This record gives sequence, structure tokens and C-alpha cells, in this order.
Amino acid sequence: MKKVTFKDVPKIARNESLFTDTVYAQSILEHEDSDNFNFAIVNFPKATRTKFHIHSGDQILIITEGEGMVCNEDVELNVTKGDMVLINAGENHWHGAKENTTMSHITITVSDSTTEVTED
Repeated sequence: MKKVTFKDVPKIARNESLFTDTVYAQSILEHEDSDNFNFAIVNFPKATRTKFHIHSGDQILIITEGEGMVCNEDVELNVTKGDMVLINAGENHWHGAKENTTMSHITITVSDSTTEVTED
């Protein structure tokens, strides 16, 4: 059993090929904590998002703050605090904050799921 209080988890700056700019991630479950899930909070500054990418396993996003977008090649969803989105394995998609607001979401993925960026 493990208890985590979100406010006590440090926000680590991440600027890697998946993101259009720096985001701030809070790792809630470390790889050794669960055999089944990865669990983190990602905080997107204004106008920052992921690039198009796919996961080898399903992904669940739970919007916790702000407003943003979750998009695949055919659908653009406006999301806000309290919304949940299921992204199926292999679905090419991106997600992040809108131009004038920040957005934070919880991301839950299958342990050992891989991510492939499909956009430069």
C-alpha cells in the first residue's frame, strides 16, 4: 500500500522530444511501485502540448486543472477540469493546454507501454 499527497510530490521540468516546450511532471507511481500502471501528473504551461504520438497500451487522461485539447487525426476535444479521456493503444494523438490557459492532467498508462513520437 502507498499513500501519496499530490502537493508533496515535486514538479520536475521536462523538455524532451515529446513536448513542444517545457512541462512540469509529478511522478506519482514509480516503475517499482506497480506491476500494472504508470501514473503521473503533467502540468502544461499556456500553449504547450505534446506532439502527435502513439502508445503501445491504452492511456487514460483525467483533467485536473485548466482547459486544453485532446486531439487525434479526426477529432478535436475541448477538455476542462473533471473530464476524462480514454486513448486506445495505437491511436495517433496529442494533448495539452490552450493558448491562453494552463492545463494539468493525470495520465495513467499500462506498465511497460512505449511511446512513439510521430511528428517532428
